[in-house]
Parts: sequence; structure tokens; C-alpha cells
Amino acid sequence: MARHMEFENRSGPRYLASLEVKAEWDEPTGTHIVAEGTTENVGPEGTLVHLPRQLPDVGSTVRLEVMGENGELLQVIAEVLRIERNPGHPLAALQLVGETDEWKGLVWEPAAPRVAPPPPVEESEADEDAEDDDDLTH
Repeated sequence: MARHMEFENRSGPRYLASLEVKAEWDEPTGTHIVAEGTTENVGPEGTLVHLPRQLPDVGSTVRLEVMGENGELLQVIAEVLRIERNPGHPLAALQLVGETDEWKGLVWEPAAPRVAPPPPVEESEADEDAEDDDDLTH
């Protein structure tokens, strides 16, 4: 019996994040393209971006600027791993080339979902819960 195995190449979790981006690349014809879009999600070494007007070719190099609230947050170089030519929502999967520490610290880690700690339990409630647990074990 043949076994089908898939290997996950991601180096960490991806977080949903909608950040404004500007992507620049050169077409094989020599035309320089500048496109604006948004991230769909971000990972520790890459991102999936929605570029509504034009997509770069797979394998091409893209200069990506991620915009913060006060303008440019970070500029990185990425390689196009795959594209999705959905007419309603074209996407490009980008993998960073080179150093990713700044990306992780400025883009990926802040995009992580924040989970609020549970509210503190007052002593009287904790004692009641302990009594309830004792009743269940006897």
C-alpha cells in the first residue's frame, strides 16, 4: 500500500494579520512594477500577500515594504514561492531572503494572538471549588 506523506516547510505558526504592504519587482521584460496590497497572514520567515492589480512570477525576487501606523515599518527582500491567480483575490506567497530577526520582532511576533489571562479566583471561590472536587472523589 502506497503511503502519501506531506512535509510542512513552515518554520513556525502563521498568524492572521492585515498589514499594508508595497511590493516592487522587475518583470522579465524589464518593466519595473510597484504594487500595493495587504498581508493575509504572516509567518516567522514569510507572508501571504493580496496584490489586487498584478502578481509577480514564481521564483522572482520582490522588495516588500510593510507599513506601520506611522509609515514604513520594515523593508525586506523575498522570493515568490507560489501564486494564486484567483480573479477576485490574487495572492502571492513570499519567503524572506536573508536575515529574519527584524521581521520576527517587528511583524510576526506582534501579529500573534493575544490571550487574556483568566481572572483571579477569590479565596472563598477557590475553597468552594476544592470542596466540590472532594465530593466528586468520595
